[in-house]
Amino acid sequence: MAQPAVTRERLFALRETIAKLEGKLAPAFAAAQGEALAEKDFSTKNDNGLHLPLGIPALDEAVDGGLPLDGITEVRSDLLREAGAGTGFVLALAAMLQRQVEQSSNASLPILWIADMVSTMEAGAPYAVGLRDFGLKPDQFFYASPRKLEDALWLAEAAVESGVFPATILEVRGNPKPFGLTESRRLSLRAKASKRPLFLLRQAGEEEASSACFRFLVAPAPAQARPLPDGTMLGGSIGNPVFHLTLEKSRNPAPLSFLLEWNPHDRRFVAVSQSANPRLPDERAAHSGTPLSASSNRPDIKKEMGARLAFARTS
Repeated sequence: MAQPAVTRERLFALRETIAKLEGKLAPAFAAAQGEALAEKDFSTKNDNGLHLPLGIPALDEAVDGGLPLDGITEVRSDLLREAGAGTGFVLALAAMLQRQVEQSSNASLPILWIADMVSTMEAGAPYAVGLRDFGLKPDQFFYASPRKLEDALWLAEAAVESGVFPATILEVRGNPKPFGLTESRRLSLRAKASKRPLFLLRQAGEEEASSACFRFLVAPAPAQARPLPDGTMLGGSIGNPVFHLTLEKSRNPAPLSFLLEWNPHDRRFVAVSQSANPRLPDERAAHSGTPLSASSNRPDIKKEMGARLAFARTS
C-alpha cells in the first residue's frame, strides 16, 4: 500500500533533479503540484475522517481541526522523570481514537505500543488494571519491547503499513542517531499511504527536525479536587490527571500552552483554567495577602557562630 506514495516521492525528486540540471525549476514544481492536487481531489470525500478532534476549540483550531490520522504526531517530555505525563497523554489520544473507531464502524480494534527498553526500566510498563481505569481496553492493547531501535522502527513501519491498528505508538528515548529525519520521513510516507496515524513518544528528548505534523511538549500538572454530584469537593482525594501541554510545532507563529484534564470515564479532555487552585477550600489560606515577616526576638532563632580559626591546608 505504501509503494505508490514512495514511488511518487522518488518521481518528484527525480523531476526536480532533472529540472535543476536543465535550469528549469518551474515544470518540476508544476508537475508535483498537479499530481498533489489531483490526489487531494480524489480523496476529498475521506478527508473529513482523517482528523482526531481533541474537543478543545482553541486547541483544535491550532491543529487545523484535529490531529492527523494519516501522519505522525510527536509527543515529547523534557526529563525521564516526567515520562508518566507523556505516556498518559499519548494513551489518552489512543483511547479517544479507539472510541472514534468504535462509534464509526462498530468495531473495536487494538492499539499497538512499541516500547523502549530503557524507558520501561525507568518508568515501568503498562499495567492492565491501570489501562482499564485510564479508559483503554486491556484485551485490545498490544505491547512489544524490541531490543534494538532498528527492530522497533521496522515493527512500526510494518504495523502502520498493515492498517490493522487504528493507532501505533512508537516510544523512543532521547535523540538517537539511528532515528533521524530520513527514518521519520519513511514512517510518514507509510502513514500517509495507509491512512493510519503514528504517535511518536520521545521520552527525555530535545526538539529536532522530523516529519511530524505537530509536536507537543507534555509536563505533569497538579490534579484538581474531585467534585461530588452535589457540587461539594471530596476531601483527601486525587482527581483526574492534568497535563500541561505546549504546542511546539504547528502553523502558529509562537508556541501555545494549555492545561488539559483527562476524563477516563467519558474518554475526553476538559480544559482547566490556568489560574485554577488545585487545593481544597479548607487547605487554602484565609487571607491571601502578603504574609507577615518573622519575629526578630524569638527564642528559637539560630545563634550566630562564634570565633572562627583559619587552618593551613593539609593537602
